[in-house]
Amino acid sequence: MESNWTSIKHFQIVAFSNTTENNHFYFLIFFCIYLSGLLGNLIIISAVIIDVHLHTPMYIFLCNLSLVDITFTSSTLPKLMDILLSGNFSISFIQCFTQLYFFMFAAGTEDILLSLMAYDRYVAVCKPLHYHLIMNKKKYVILLLGTWICGSVNSLFMTVSIYQLDLCRSNKIQHFFCDIKALEKISCNTSSFHILLYVETMLLALCPFLLSVTSYIKIIRSILVIKSTTGRKKTFSTCTSHLTVLIIFYGTGLCMYMNPPSEHLEEQDVVFSVLYTALTPMLNPLIYSLRNKEVKGALRRIIGNKIGINRQLYTC
Repeated sequence: MESNWTSIKHFQIVAFSNTTENNHFYFLIFFCIYLSGLLGNLIIISAVIIDVHLHTPMYIFLCNLSLVDITFTSSTLPKLMDILLSGNFSISFIQCFTQLYFFMFAAGTEDILLSLMAYDRYVAVCKPLHYHLIMNKKKYVILLLGTWICGSVNSLFMTVSIYQLDLCRSNKIQHFFCDIKALEKISCNTSSFHILLYVETMLLALCPFLLSVTSYIKIIRSILVIKSTTGRKKTFSTCTSHLTVLIIFYGTGLCMYMNPPSEHLEEQDVVFSVLYTALTPMLNPLIYSLRNKEVKGALRRIIGNKIGINRQLYTC
């Protein structure tokens, strides 16, 4: 019975080990999810960087969200696809804790960032005359820096905290990546750590979620005052799609990390994790950006300029 993490050279990722005949099918699913999310987020980042019309707080936040989403999916899905394709379910100690750090970093950063984006939309809709004063460049840069620093420091703290526990069970991780709750399950004396994880979830998931919901409730109240039926429907449609993604993201995260580790909830945690770590990063570009007229206009301008340059080069 091992009691030290460093005595373990490899862990076994066993979430899909009982369904090896379907591994190639699962690989295709996760590959499509990862590729579509990666391309969608890269398109948003490129559009915001290239087009000066998108150099506003709203799109700067969206650009940061896309960067976080790429980190989110890249920390878990490539290794999972390698496992599914190769049939080798092992992951080294260093890979496992590196994966854990970047996953926790992306999750914590996105938790805060989504609430800031909801607040930004609240100010834009409910206090339009004061928007540029409240969300000036200095303030939103400070907010973004604070968000990234908070996500990084929190992730380091939680990774070190789980490392301080003793490993006293099997090296088999009942998950599809090195999730902190799955590592907690194979550790000893986890009662105090679970309290820490519970507080962490309250601060970085429940509180931002409540802030986001409050912002959108106030936005919806303002929408109901709009006299234009078309404008009301358009804004309401945007808000409901945003809320849907928020509920999927925060809801699955809260259900996962606020429940104590249990063998009966392993399959449920895997399903919630897929929604939390793979589906929402894929949906975010579509929901927040690619349906937006300004983003579509920016993409048309970028593509138009590219075609124009190519024609000039071809003519020369």
